[in-house]
Amino acid sequence: MFKTANFAGDFWGGTAAMLVAMPSAIAFGVTIYATMGESYGAYGAIAGILGVAVIGITASLAGGTHRLISAPSAPAAAVLSAFALNYANLDFGPDLIIVMLMVVALLAGIFQVLFGAIGLGRLIKYMPFPVVSGYLSGVGLYIVASQTPKFLGIPQGGHFWKSLQYPALWQWQSITVGLITIGTMLYADRLFRVIPAVIIALCVGVVAYFGIGMIDPALLQPNNPFVIGALGSNAGSGDFIHSLLVHFQEMVHLSWHDIYLLFFPALTLAALLSIDTLKTCIVLDSMTHSFHNSNRELIAQGSSNILTSLVGGMPGSGMMGATMVNLTSGATTRLSGLIEGITAIIAFALLGSFVAWIPVAALAGILIVVGFRMIDRHSFKLLRTRQTALDFFIIVAVAISALTISLIAAAGVGLLLAILLYIIQQIGASVVYRHQDGTDARSKIVRSKDEEAILREKGDEFSIYELHGSLFFGTANQLYTMLREDLQNKKYIIIDMKRVQTVDLTAAHILLQIKDILHDKEGYLLLCRLPHKLPTGEDVESYFNHVGLLKHLSPIKVFDDLDDAIEWTEDKIIRETIAEDTTETPLELEEFDLFKGRKADTIEEIRSLVECRSYKKGEIIYNQGEGNGEIFLIRRGLVRIMLPYPERKSVHLSTVGKNNFFGEFSFLEGVPHYTNSIAGADTDVYCIKREAFDLFSEHHKKASFHFMLSLSAVLAERLRLTRSELGEEYDV
Repeated sequence: MFKTANFAGDFWGGTAAMLVAMPSAIAFGVTIYATMGESYGAYGAIAGILGVAVIGITASLAGGTHRLISAPSAPAAAVLSAFALNYANLDFGPDLIIVMLMVVALLAGIFQVLFGAIGLGRLIKYMPFPVVSGYLSGVGLYIVASQTPKFLGIPQGGHFWKSLQYPALWQWQSITVGLITIGTMLYADRLFRVIPAVIIALCVGVVAYFGIGMIDPALLQPNNPFVIGALGSNAGSGDFIHSLLVHFQEMVHLSWHDIYLLFFPALTLAALLSIDTLKTCIVLDSMTHSFHNSNRELIAQGSSNILTSLVGGMPGSGMMGATMVNLTSGATTRLSGLIEGITAIIAFALLGSFVAWIPVAALAGILIVVGFRMIDRHSFKLLRTRQTALDFFIIVAVAISALTISLIAAAGVGLLLAILLYIIQQIGASVVYRHQDGTDARSKIVRSKDEEAILREKGDEFSIYELHGSLFFGTANQLYTMLREDLQNKKYIIIDMKRVQTVDLTAAHILLQIKDILHDKEGYLLLCRLPHKLPTGEDVESYFNHVGLLKHLSPIKVFDDLDDAIEWTEDKIIRETIAEDTTETPLELEEFDLFKGRKADTIEEIRSLVECRSYKKGEIIYNQGEGNGEIFLIRRGLVRIMLPYPERKSVHLSTVGKNNFFGEFSFLEGVPHYTNSIAGADTDVYCIKREAFDLFSEHHKKASFHFMLSLSAVLAERLRLTRSELGEEYDV
């Protein structure tokens, strides 16, 4: 079950981790149970020690993360001490509060097992950082506030603000022990790198206490208010096992209404312990280049918290400090966690009487340092820039909510504010990636000079909007506002949605309004590159069909490619400008721009070179690698030139139409074609092969020279247009 190849490393790692976890667990336990009265501090110490033992053993046996050390933790202390204090102020009896604490821990463990079983482990890791930071800062502030009265030596029941208002109640003995402990906690790491600081601080605090006892003999009296005290003084509860059995019987007899009241505190505790554990696991992964199983870890942690609650122990989570000590001591497997739990039992058996003399002020000093270290002091740097200032206020709001209301309320406040911040950021960012006027945009179709002139004159009848990001209720109206002027002046609006990440019903409704406005002026809304699989898995075209945007015979067009949408719009503008005969007549040789001005006998000589061919729409004219030097002159129709790529979609280079040519590079170089060509409509062409042209050139040098000159002029013009388009694309 456990690998023993590195037993020595796991043994020393687990032992060192226990020495770190034990004092903190005792302090946490005393913090919780002392709210019910001075005499219950010892019960809390036992609960903390039991938590170290049971959680350490059970989490390891249940298959948790390698090297992770689990023990009672600060989030558990914060939630349960606030819970106990609340019911103590409502005059609930100590025994009933202890039973309720057991039930809360039991329910929290059950929730953690459920979290893991349904796969929430992956989601908890993605809680927004400001919420987690605010949580931890709130817990840290709560710990500091709850320990301050104990640090000052205020009698049981004193609160933070009241303890500061009455300096006359402060006890110099307690303050002195606390200050010495805090100082040791802060500087022990610099002086003693081998022994954990918390162990040194606790020992120094005990020595300081007995040193002060030489001045004030009252401190040397058993069970005095400055120490935890023996378990036997626990207000008639008897020994621990007897009291546990009594509490267990009372827990069994709780009504469903009583359990319902404990539901939300348990859910809060489960969420905090889960976050604390998974945060530690992520840090551990980064240091060991490993990967933990979040859901399995939650099941292991939940199982250990269930068991520790049944034996009266304190619940816990993966502890950062103890885990780091375990790692640096040479541990490599889960065996170290098992050893940590076993050595905790041995240590308690040997040092049980010592626990009674641990000064409360020393534990308070340790916890005050722990609390301050949990506060995210680096978050103040977020105030330096305007972009991160709102994140800082989320952290503050969560921390204040945790202190003044409850941790579960803080979770709701944090998540709500994080969502609002995200929406504000999305609204603040422009949803339009790029806007082009039709006079600046061209399709890849090679057009005649007359058509180019028409598009230069009438190109302002359409606009192109390339969108990106989230198109939802927060940005849909922004798009409508940006389109408002064009909706008054344009007949065609092209919207490219390739970079869109999300779409909602509000956005679909805005697009419906845009379509209706264009329809009133006999215009069209053209949508292109609709994502077929958003990050949410949704197909945008299917969604638009479902909400009624893409109705049959509606003035809205959908295209797979932006160039197709621009080409359709250009054709529409040209057809509306030129009253063409719907039957397209194939060009004769002398009608081509390449041969204009040539003599009739020259045309007749060239006619002997050409071969007439016809292709149906969609028919392949040639594929890459075919042919050996031939050029095609388009008499009628359209031809799409495609650049093929292995294992991916071909790239559309251009579309050429009537009075144009293609295949010129193969013709000029005398090599096979490097592209594919497909008939975009029923097409007639003239084909001239290089071999025949070379023979023709030997006898008709002047005619062949003029042909090459005309060909070069057209190619130069195409290159100029391409350069212009690239300049607009990259703003050069």
